[in-house]
Amino acid sequence: HLNQFTSITFFFNLKPGVALGDATNYITKSAAEVVPPTLRAELQGEAQTFSNTVTSLTILMALAVFVMYVILAILYESYLHPLTVLSTLPTALVGGLLTIYLFGEQASLYAFVGMFMLMGIVKKNGIMIVDFALQRVDAGEAAEKAIHDASMDRFRPILMTTAATVFGHFPLVLAKGPGAGARNSIGIMLVSGMIIGTAFTLFVV
Repeated sequence: HLNQFTSITFFFNLKPGVALGDATNYITKSAAEVVPPTLRAELQGEAQTFSNTVTSLTILMALAVFVMYVILAILYESYLHPLTVLSTLPTALVGGLLTIYLFGEQASLYAFVGMFMLMGIVKKNGIMIVDFALQRVDAGEAAEKAIHDASMDRFRPILMTTAATVFGHFPLVLAKGPGAGARNSIGIMLVSGMIIGTAFTLFVV
């Protein structure tokens, strides 16, 4: 019995190289085709935990972006400048996820942690450029020249931050042995995301 209802439990194991997310999606789709409407089917154990975690992390990421926007809007007293700062987040995150896909790694919980770290660092690079550009605009400089000069002035500190992050996490990309998959995913996410995010920060912002 489960929650006072008569229940039957089916166990499954993963074949090598198959992600838990793919397996749960296949099982859920198959169950929808064969389980009659008078019965209730749901995941339990590690599969349920994984499903709930992914859903929660997605909501948490959306809330994190919203909170960053609100804080930046208060800081700059503008609805537009926060969008400028956050404009490079999608490219950095998509770049990191695409690299994980190309390397054949799994978008695991550790990759999600890497995405949160990546969002914070890339956002900080955008803030440095926008801050310096606004100071120049306030001093009477044209907006186009101000953003160019700000990007040139902050190029070295942005490059230092990127280099520190990339070289600091590169050993995780090369990690081997037990638990290497978790380290590989967070390393690939941060290294590739920072390189792509930095390039887009300097040219898109």
